[in-house]
Amino acid sequence: MSSAALDLTTDAVTLTRQLVDIESVSRDEQAIADAVEAALAPLPHLTTTRRGNTVVARTDLGHDQRVVLAGHLDTVPVNRNLPSRLDEATGLLHGLGTCDMKGGDAVILRLAATVPEPTRDVTFILYESEEIETEFNGLYRLSQSDPDLMAADFAILMEPSDAVVEAGCQGTLRVEVRTTGERAHSARSWRGVNAIHAAADVLARLAGYEARRPVIDGLTYHEGLNAVGIRGGVAGNVLPDECVVEVNHRFAPDRSEAEAEAFVREFFAGYDVVLTDSAPGALPGLDRPAAAEFVDAVGGGRGAVNPKFGWTDVARFSALGVPAVNFGPGDPMLAHKQEEHVPVEHIERCERVLRTWLGGGTV
Repeated sequence: MSSAALDLTTDAVTLTRQLVDIESVSRDEQAIADAVEAALAPLPHLTTTRRGNTVVARTDLGHDQRVVLAGHLDTVPVNRNLPSRLDEATGLLHGLGTCDMKGGDAVILRLAATVPEPTRDVTFILYESEEIETEFNGLYRLSQSDPDLMAADFAILMEPSDAVVEAGCQGTLRVEVRTTGERAHSARSWRGVNAIHAAADVLARLAGYEARRPVIDGLTYHEGLNAVGIRGGVAGNVLPDECVVEVNHRFAPDRSEAEAEAFVREFFAGYDVVLTDSAPGALPGLDRPAAAEFVDAVGGGRGAVNPKFGWTDVARFSALGVPAVNFGPGDPMLAHKQEEHVPVEHIERCERVLRTWLGGGTV
């Protein structure tokens, strides 16, 4: 057992520092999960469950609405950015995981500890291994083993979003588009067929792609179709007989994975297309009462909500029929960078908004 301890009676910024200073690179989250479980388990208003290094704590007050607040505990590898460091002059907290996403985790833990009688039932999920392959992802594993623990009317994933609401997320898939030819000595190139040259049409189709921009719940999503890799070649004096263009498609959440795949296959009609990876998008669900009330609580109404263009774990909730949004402290552009940091004001704002929304008064 780890000797690391978390003080849930302290302020969220100090709690963020405590979490950051527990190193928790993906697949090495036992110490932080132990600390989270030890902090939550004694709280009498919560029922705490642990699956691997994922900790779930729930209220059960009999309300007609249940919401989820979720955040991952792991980080990318250390890059000379531990321990945490608070720059009071700039109001920035520096260190690995401050932005992605231990600031959000600290807010979750503070609310779990200090709002014992929320106006809606709450499930708090702190999970492992978000930063690596799906098979290790704690939220994915929970959706397979205990989907009832993720059941809710609405979910908030506290990924960094500049402390504003980013609704839903786009889906993503990758394919390999393959061209073939015939090998020949490059000195007698007319005796073969150059597969790399044949890929020119694949690239031309991509260059001429016009993005679809559907409007969903008043939010305009922007799809993308891009070459992200290309490989081919045998030797410096041989015409290649194969070329593979790797293509990534980011699709709006009004399309299923199957529909997105069908679009890509039609787009590259006549070519060998192999699907290598796929993940669904998530509808924003802003028409749901809990979602609408949350947007109002954040302030600015729907005009203050942005669509999420990247993929996040909100899609795992969507797959279970739970609409979800991203709302957390920090600039997502700083995630995984050595200079990762989070504004103190973001942490405080997120806690203040969520505490008010849950009926927990003021900090």
